[in-house]
Amino acid sequence: MNTDAYFLNEALKEAEKSLTEGGLPIGAVLVKGGEIISRGHNRLIQNDSVVLHAEMDAIENAGRLDYEDYIKCTLYTTLSPCPMCAGAVILYNIPKVVIGENTTLMGAENLLENNDVEVAVLNDVRCREMFLKFRDDRPEIWQEELRKVGNTTEVR
Repeated sequence: MNTDAYFLNEALKEAEKSLTEGGLPIGAVLVKGGEIISRGHNRLIQNDSVVLHAEMDAIENAGRLDYEDYIKCTLYTTLSPCPMCAGAVILYNIPKVVIGENTTLMGAENLLENNDVEVAVLNDVRCREMFLKFRDDRPEIWQEELRKVGNTTEVR
């Protein structure tokens, strides 16, 4: 069994959940010892939040873990993490992030790598297609989110 593929598929289920709720289709799971200990999906729209990205949601849903727990975790996410989410990974010493894809939007992967976090990009076409379909179907929501963070980078 390809564990990266399995856990990314679980993150995709979270992205689909967000999409069903009317949100951005980004999902994440936090894995420790080969088991999912937490799930999360983007809730910016649903909760009128400024911080509930999928990665932040998954980290929050794990509860208050000890250092010894965090250093045994891997975060799986469907899209390259932004600087805020990368900062949370660094803060909690999560040693590895597996990214579904980074071609639609490049996050802060350099920040992760410069802080000794292992980064693996799977280039999963399902992640890309889901995000591009959302952007095409709901361009007003995507543009609004870009304006909120002052980012005018277009999805490729």
